[in-house]
Amino acid sequence: MASLLQGFEEVQLVKPVGKTVLTVTDSAIRFNKATAEVLGFPAYVKVLINDKTRQIAVTPTTAKADNAIKFSKPEGKQAASVSVKEATLIEAVKAYFTLPEAPEGEIAYQSVNGTAYPESKTVIFDAANATAGTMKRRGRKKAA
Repeated sequence: MASLLQGFEEVQLVKPVGKTVLTVTDSAIRFNKATAEVLGFPAYVKVLINDKTRQIAVTPTTAKADNAIKFSKPEGKQAASVSVKEATLIEAVKAYFTLPEAPEGEIAYQSVNGTAYPESKTVIFDAANATAGTMKRRGRKKAA
């Protein structure tokens, strides 16, 4: 019987997580939904920086932990990416990214794909692999 199914692989019912992406702008650090998913939609995370390798790691933590940052809503409630607007964190992370000059009315950003480690609920982003760009500002236009 075993030889009959030789070469077959079971269909994996756990859908693979999409690409994890970190986006850095002047006013926020955004983690896409796939990042929240790998981390297990934690309410709080810690962001760690390795200065030598220029890498940024994100890992779940508790509300009581030192340097805990409010992160995700529970699974099913987190509809979009997670924006972190903690000024100290933005400054620390932004130091590893060079934001391009943005035309009037646009926002400069750098984004980088992360490497997910689901078994240790960690995502590591390598600043060296970031790509720069600009995007139109979202939200209401200011009246002229």
